[in-house]
Amino acid sequence: MMNYLIKYGIFAICILLSSSCKKSFLDAKPTSAILTPKTLNDLQGLLENDVELTKSTPALSQMASDDYIFTSYENWLSTNTPTERNSYLWAKDIYEGTKLIRDWSSGYSGIFYCNNVLEVLSTIEQTPSNTAQYQMIKGWALFMRAYLLYDLVRNFSPTYDSATAAQDLGVPVPLKPEVDVLLGRASVQDTYQQILSDLAKATRALEPTRPVNSNRPGRAAAYALGARIYLSMRLYKEAEGYADSALTISSKLIDYNTISKTALNPFEINNDETIFSTGAILADYTIITPTSANTRVTVNPELVNLYDPNDLRLTIFFRLNATTGNLYVRRGYFLQSTPYTGLATDEMYLIKAECLARRNLIPESLDWLNRLLINRFITGSFKPVRGLSQDAALQRILTERRKELVWRTLRWTDLKRLNKEGANITLTRSLNGVTYTLAPNDLRYVFPIPDDEIALSGIQQNPR
Repeated sequence: MMNYLIKYGIFAICILLSSSCKKSFLDAKPTSAILTPKTLNDLQGLLENDVELTKSTPALSQMASDDYIFTSYENWLSTNTPTERNSYLWAKDIYEGTKLIRDWSSGYSGIFYCNNVLEVLSTIEQTPSNTAQYQMIKGWALFMRAYLLYDLVRNFSPTYDSATAAQDLGVPVPLKPEVDVLLGRASVQDTYQQILSDLAKATRALEPTRPVNSNRPGRAAAYALGARIYLSMRLYKEAEGYADSALTISSKLIDYNTISKTALNPFEINNDETIFSTGAILADYTIITPTSANTRVTVNPELVNLYDPNDLRLTIFFRLNATTGNLYVRRGYFLQSTPYTGLATDEMYLIKAECLARRNLIPESLDWLNRLLINRFITGSFKPVRGLSQDAALQRILTERRKELVWRTLRWTDLKRLNKEGANITLTRSLNGVTYTLAPNDLRYVFPIPDDEIALSGIQQNPR
């Protein structure tokens, strides 16, 4: 596997444990013979590291999406990193030589944590007195490995296509906490098989009730992740089944009439809709931060125009910057200055509605959609959606999906799968008098692997 990234992961664990005044279990050495945690409490402590595990989602897909636009060429030029500028224009060379791209390295650092936990766990005897904690840790580590690996493959590989998945390049799949082993890229098929295998095992191990804290997965999170994955694979029967299972455990929706329209943080982190809470990486990407200080960009007017004036999402998701006149994104379910990328009940409602529509069960599909939307409109103003054809119902659901799941890094994945379905969505940007275009199914929908990773590990680069 990627030698320097595994060493980076070990170093991160050392810093974490030493800085929190705990025993340093891991010593960064250039071999596999490293010190490891020894108790269940040690392992749980590693999984509770939010920086390496729940803030590891790649942000590239948000920066490349059509949720926002730069307000001027000068603002585009003044961004903090080349990656921000180049992602916006879908350039062939995104990084311009920037090293240690965290969109790639953070996921593998988190996977190292999970592999270390699973390795040590296999040496600890499961007894009647420790079964609950043992199974919770096992399920948690397997779930997080699946979660992080899926985020990597959906960004750095082509979208799943059953006709080509066995040949398409996936990502390296490390299953051991080894420092000095290099792995090549698995196929997309094999990458997804490992993800789904981990997820199945995690589902059996995780507790069936909803955890108190949303940074810890329960069985509903495993089901919800399965629904998200299968939807992206365009396996709609499986996606619907997993969504059903998630909704059996966690189906509450928030009435947005009860949410503050002025608070900096409109939502609580452990709210009724959050199933599992994660955020995009805390890299130096300022253009996607949900804060009033983000003045270089504004929400795409095309997106804003999709909202009805009585739709509360327009004021809860966005706010007008009085100084610049731009709309900026407010903090969502993650409550921090990074996009929310976790799993939530609203996403499950939309997956259920879409899958029913694809089966041409239109009244049932619209019923699920209406149950969501009535909680998003000013009380008394919502008119239920009824009487649509299959095509019209599906398009309405996909439009609501775009409006509901804005700024969650899911739009890019949706564009990849929908264009595979023949949606023929072309993205365009205009900047300094030049129009930039991203055609459906363009190779640039797959992000390049960082150049320093290619140089050190020798794995194959994505064509651009």
